[in-house]
Amino acid sequence: GLGGAAFPTAEKLATGAGCTTLILNGAECEPYITCDDMLMREHAEEILLGTQVLMDLLGSELCLLAIERDKPEAIEAMETAVSQLGDTRIRIAAVTIKYPVGGERQLVELLTGKEVPSGDYPNASGCVCQNVGTAYAVGRLVRAREPLLTRIVTVTGKGIANAQNVEVPIGTPVRELIDHCGGYDGDVRRLILGGSMMGYAISTDETPVTKATNCVIAARLDEARDRYDEWPCIRCGDCVDLCPARLLPQELLRRSKSYNFEELDSLGLNDCIECGCCDVVCPSRIPLTEYFRDAKQAQRLEQQHKQLADTSYVRYLSKQERLRLREELTENVQNSLIAQLESDGSSRRETIQAAIDRAQQRRDTKDGQE
Repeated sequence: GLGGAAFPTAEKLATGAGCTTLILNGAECEPYITCDDMLMREHAEEILLGTQVLMDLLGSELCLLAIERDKPEAIEAMETAVSQLGDTRIRIAAVTIKYPVGGERQLVELLTGKEVPSGDYPNASGCVCQNVGTAYAVGRLVRAREPLLTRIVTVTGKGIANAQNVEVPIGTPVRELIDHCGGYDGDVRRLILGGSMMGYAISTDETPVTKATNCVIAARLDEARDRYDEWPCIRCGDCVDLCPARLLPQELLRRSKSYNFEELDSLGLNDCIECGCCDVVCPSRIPLTEYFRDAKQAQRLEQQHKQLADTSYVRYLSKQERLRLREELTENVQNSLIAQLESDGSSRRETIQAAIDRAQQRRDTKDGQE
């Protein structure tokens, strides 16, 4: 999948049984990123072709194409393509310009009024979300038999001479994208892969483009955070008011520092979409999202270790059972052999005694005749 999380499209389609609504996500709510906007302007027909294929695979009756209202050219291009196609199942939904409306859970609730259960996926609410880039890739696959070879990347930031959207082969080094856009402009403080809110810094421009790379930002000093001093949480509650997932970030922070996974689960750590809103509003400059990412990673490692330990214990029990059975079998075989030997020995003694008796009888008979 070409969405932000790069979740496998095949897995979404396989678990989409009973899906009534396909939600096509064209809402780029994060600053800087415009690759999907450009894609919808330039390739509306192929996006709709891929959309029809996805709907047929899911058996869905309705497709809602979500586009933010500040993308009038994309909305016009998609409306024109839908009108020419004449498929009444596909509808354009102009959504509010509010970060992070492009998140799956937020989009499902906004468009359908259904809330995705905690710890579950949108298919639990009868919806499947796909990115417009995914639909375009499916359309290319059907029409031209073309696998996923390229993607559109937004190359932007004050440190780029000529910011633009570029379609590049997957695997292209970031340096070549920047050179194509005129190179660096001024003192670049940080190179960010992804958006300014959910992206992450990279240490070298030799990093290759992957299918999940939607944006490259060359940030100057005034675009990047330059102070990392962190003060204690004053429990102001600003992060709670702003959290789109309706979580309690200040409570998650306390448990994240102690890696209390049981309480983190009850507080909904895995429902955190890592949007970074809590980081922006925190007056103590606490990098809350980083703590949550670290806690998620530690929890995954803990689960992996537990699974390995459980597997090892099962193997140990299996080995003990094999040894016990082998010991029992050995003992049974030994007893059987001993019994057989004893039986054979008794039979031989009886045979020998019978032979002696016959010989004695013949001798007695001969003596009597003489």
